Amino acid sequence: MVINITTNIYKKKRFWAGVLLAQFLLFYGFSKSKVMISFFEIFFELQKEAHQILFSWIPFSIGDLIYIILGGFLLYYLISLFRKQRRNNSMIKLLIIINVFYFIYQVFWGMLYFQTPIIKKLSSQKEPDVEKARKLALVYLEKCKATRQFVQEDSKGVFIITNLTSIEKEILYQQKKLPSYISDKKAPQILNIKPSIFKNVMSFTGILGYYNPFTAEAQYNSELPHSFIPFTTAHESSHQLGFAREQEANFVGYLLGIHSSNPELRYSTEFFTLKSLLRFIAEEDPYFVKKILHQYSPAMKRDRAYEKSFVLQHQGWLDEFFGFTNNLFLKSNQQEGSVTYSYFIDLLLNYEKT
Repeated sequence: MVINITTNIYKKKRFWAGVLLAQFLLFYGFSKSKVMISFFEIFFELQKEAHQILFSWIPFSIGDLIYIILGGFLLYYLISLFRKQRRNNSMIKLLIIINVFYFIYQVFWGMLYFQTPIIKKLSSQKEPDVEKARKLALVYLEKCKATRQFVQEDSKGVFIITNLTSIEKEILYQQKKLPSYISDKKAPQILNIKPSIFKNVMSFTGILGYYNPFTAEAQYNSELPHSFIPFTTAHESSHQLGFAREQEANFVGYLLGIHSSNPELRYSTEFFTLKSLLRFIAEEDPYFVKKILHQYSPAMKRDRAYEKSFVLQHQGWLDEFFGFTNNLFLKSNQQEGSVTYSYFIDLLLNYEKT
């Protein structure tokens, strides 16, 4: 009797491990098929609006609640692995949970990483050029200086947001105006951007925001310096549209903010663009970067100082750990690592030519 029970448990573990391996192979095969990638793109268009209608009216993040419940189950079963009597059943349940969530993740989101890259939709596809980046940095320096004069400050002279809801509505409006040759994705016009429940932890991880593929909610860290928040929400809303790659979401977020009539969204976008250009240039021409930083307006310098202070206050092992794991995740999904912005710069410079 004991032998039969042991055999059945072993078969169950082997079965669920086999299912997981089969899923890896299946979705790997799908990632190589244009027909299947197109199918998942069409499916995403159908499910994203349904999910946003379903969850947008709830004031807090249902996706975060799902993560908390899932984390609780995983922790319980992981601890149970150290108890001999529960070890086998816990292993089976862990494998079942992993299989279910891996399948849902791939169907709802994971396969979108293999869409046709935006760079292939641009007429010019030349490598990023440092000289052109320098010229564009000068342009965005002046843009930032000008737009910064039309936003509000706190008592310390640091940029503050006066109406986040109007920024979010402006992002939805701008989604409808994206160039058709870059995006043919439907903009549902459903406001589903929420502050994250995990904001305190996020501040120590370097994560500004994230998209939840299980609920189509976009989350942002509400503790961030306000100069980060408008562009972060634009970035996460780009994921909601269906742009999975991080640097493509940056580029679409840039398109949403750069022509906006909302000065807070436009300034945050211009400031992000300028900082990205300077990061790209710094490796080859640090002197130019220092010169540009000295040319920041006094208000921009205050915003930069506050951003640097926030980052320094929240540095630690969590920041390094999440930076490392995020880097691995990006590379496993056909993206550059988290430490480089060159693809965004590549898109930006090619777009500016048009």
